[in-house]
Amino acid sequence: MPDRPARGATSLKRTFKAFDPKDFLAKVGGGRSIAHYTKNHKIYAQGDDADAVFYIQKGEVKVTVVSEQGREAVIAILVKDGFFGEGCLAGQKKRMSTAMAHTDCEIMRIERLALVAVLRDQPAFADLFVAHLLTRTIRVEEDLVDQLFNSSEKRLARTLLLLANFGKEGKPETIITKVSQETLAEMIGTTRSRVSFFMNKFRKLGLHQLQRQAGSALLAPQRGADRPSPDQEESAVADEVGLARSRS
Repeated sequence: MPDRPARGATSLKRTFKAFDPKDFLAKVGGGRSIAHYTKNHKIYAQGDDADAVFYIQKGEVKVTVVSEQGREAVIAILVKDGFFGEGCLAGQKKRMSTAMAHTDCEIMRIERLALVAVLRDQPAFADLFVAHLLTRTIRVEEDLVDQLFNSSEKRLARTLLLLANFGKEGKPETIITKVSQETLAEMIGTTRSRVSFFMNKFRKLGLHQLQRQAGSALLAPQRGADRPSPDQEESAVADEVGLARSRS
């Protein structure tokens, strides 16, 4: 008669197979809690203690940094299924940025020690979290290159494409959330008047449909077979800007 596996080993094996990262990120308990935030409500502020990581179940989160001179910059607008506040896992004691609800949000807070434990014990969750970190790192590198080498016109075009999720595996948004021209200016490092000028230029080029409501921009990308690729859209914007400059 074959030997039966130890009861403890069977239990551990079943626990491992039953673990589901999505289920873990949907339920409270074990160092996890869920809170609802209305638009413009702070989730944490620059300088607060960094003792947890956050996961966006619903809505969008805006991350900003304020310099010693009081100048504010928007460094990211994060969407559903994204993590933020990961710096605490690398020894960050204080928040280096402020996270605020960009829309009404449902956010899960995961205590640092609880997240460290699940990363150590659950390979499926570790894979998901590492994929998130790699994606974020690539995005930061692209943002840096964009800021260093591209004009404000092309930076704006790229930002709008990213906000619309254009060129990604997911389905592009037909209309992105209201984004004020001040926010767009803070994201790309220019003035509101320049953003307004180039948004109108993009509309005239037929790259998107633009509506204005209470100082905000709603973007509806082109549809149909004639819709250009992301690289073609950015190239068209850059070419048009270059042509306008050559004429001036």
